[in-house]
Amino acid sequence: MNARQSSSMKAIGVRTYGGPEVLHAVELPEPHTGPGEVRVRVRAAGVNPADAMLRDGSLAEWYRDSEPPFIPGMDVAGTLDEVADDVRAAYGLSEGEPVIGVVDNHGRHGGYSEYVVLPAASVTRRPVGTTFAEAASFLMNALTARSILDSLALAPGSTLVVTGAGGAVGGYVVELAAAEGLRVVAVASAHDEEWLRSHGADIFVARGDGIAQRVLDVVPGGADAVADSAMLHDRIAPVIRDNGQIAVLRFWDADPGRGIIVHPVNVRSRATDESAITRLREQVESGELTLRVAAVMPAGQAPEAHRLLEKGGLRGRLILEFPPAAAM
Repeated sequence: MNARQSSSMKAIGVRTYGGPEVLHAVELPEPHTGPGEVRVRVRAAGVNPADAMLRDGSLAEWYRDSEPPFIPGMDVAGTLDEVADDVRAAYGLSEGEPVIGVVDNHGRHGGYSEYVVLPAASVTRRPVGTTFAEAASFLMNALTARSILDSLALAPGSTLVVTGAGGAVGGYVVELAAAEGLRVVAVASAHDEEWLRSHGADIFVARGDGIAQRVLDVVPGGADAVADSAMLHDRIAPVIRDNGQIAVLRFWDADPGRGIIVHPVNVRSRATDESAITRLREQVESGELTLRVAAVMPAGQAPEAHRLLEKGGLRGRLILEFPPAAAM
């Protein structure tokens, strides 16, 4: 384990909520491991919608008892440079290994940092054959998709409608659902049809007005469930058969009626699910899951990355890159 010296690290964070311009470089004390933890020297961090929610104040209630700066970032790839003794024995991890990890930054600093300390159960080895940028692009979104499918627990052959299927979460729902023998109806932009059909979608429906009726036209009787990554909520609920299910992201507490079960999904609850995290890494290595990087930008360009994220239309994740030596 590295000698513990009193030193600082650089990160990108916010002291006040607002638009992308509030993101700025900050200095923080270097974190160090406790029992059951590892420290990652971050080389790449994914830029996710959850990061924008932290930045703009949507999650302010969660952080009201914490002191700024708040550091976004839930997806990281880098190398282990500090490993607790109990982790070395239990997990077989050691310094210098390239890894990926999910950062639950509620109560700790996020991944837009030179270093992050994580529970060992939140990391797995970097997928073979991937760069740090590629490796930082998928885990949180794929784990969200995994959580959606686990909450629905559909039998093979069931019909699943996936909204926002061209996006990061929706695309992984399509691939994972297809691998499990579900009949997948993908709802997305017409530009995504070819990609989705080639990655497991059985039926494609272009998003837009009248979406519920257009889905029902191709799924008479309704679908068994909806994975609503586009947050269409009551606009898509009519496509669900009586006593069916819908998995939703973020916040929706309406009752669609007809015995439909609503499953709120929060990926933070899976941040230490070591078996699921490891399995997703293996599915990347086997080709079942596709890595899509929209662009790689220096960490100091985090404000511009957030502007691009909010503009929309991205296919794949924006990645902030941290150099091997501090140079922000």
